[in-house]
Order: sequence, then C-alpha cells, then structure tokens
Amino acid sequence: MAEQPENEQQGQFGIQKIYVKDISFETPNSPQIFKEQWNPKVNMDIANSVTRLSSDSHEVVLSVTVTVSFADKIVYLAEIQQAGIFHISGFPNEVLSRMLATVCTNILFPFAREVIADLVMRGGFPQLLLAPVNFEALYLQQIKQTESDKSMH
Repeated sequence: MAEQPENEQQGQFGIQKIYVKDISFETPNSPQIFKEQWNPKVNMDIANSVTRLSSDSHEVVLSVTVTVSFADKIVYLAEIQQAGIFHISGFPNEVLSRMLATVCTNILFPFAREVIADLVMRGGFPQLLLAPVNFEALYLQQIKQTESDKSMH
C-alpha cells in the first residue's frame, strides 16, 4: 500500500449534539374535527439554516412544518425545528456547503419525522409517517435557482 503524504489533510465529520430547538402542535378545530370523515390533505414544508459556531463547528436547523386539512379546515399543524451541532473540518468550502445542506439534514430528518409522528398520535389522530426527502435533489435545485437568479441581474 502506498503511504499517504503527511501534508495531505483528511476531512473530519462528527455529530456533537442533536436536539429539538422548537416544537409546536395545534388542533384549531378540535374537538369538532374528530367527528369529520377522515379524508385529509397533507402538506409538508421543509427549510434549513446553518449557523457557524466556530471554524469547525456548525449548527444546522431543519424546520419541518406539516399541515393536515380537509375541506377548508385545518385538522392539525405540526412544526419542529430539529437541530444538530456538527464538527466538520478539512473540506473545501463547496464541499462543506453541500455537506451542511445534505449530509447534516439527512441525519436530522429521521429525528424530526419521529417527533412529528409522536405529536400526531398524542393529538388523537391516525399515525402519520412522512416520506423520505431527497436533500441532495433539493440542494441541486437551490443551486440551480441561485445561478438562474444571478444570470437575470
């Protein structure tokens, strides 16, 4: 095996902490809504933000909002800001940016999905399992949109 040159730095990635930053569950039309025929429409919105804590440490916050409604009534609204502190060092900026938007959010999403499922059941509603999200595709779409916006100016 060839030895790696000493000056070639390897990137490091680690999870320092995962936590709920904010959480909300509302059933604005209860208890009347429980008498309705169960035929809901589910809408999920996702966003993420990054805060640099130090040169190698970042807080990533994944915000997930699920609104379930039928007719013109909101059945329930569940929101969570699932956060994590990640140690990331030794990567070029473009790789770091991609990791924060994809790797970190992929780690956080199952935690957010579990909390939302629990909130919904505690609210008295049938189980809600959110489908997986392709954060890589969302990131590429965001990059394409940013480039498109820049070319218009």
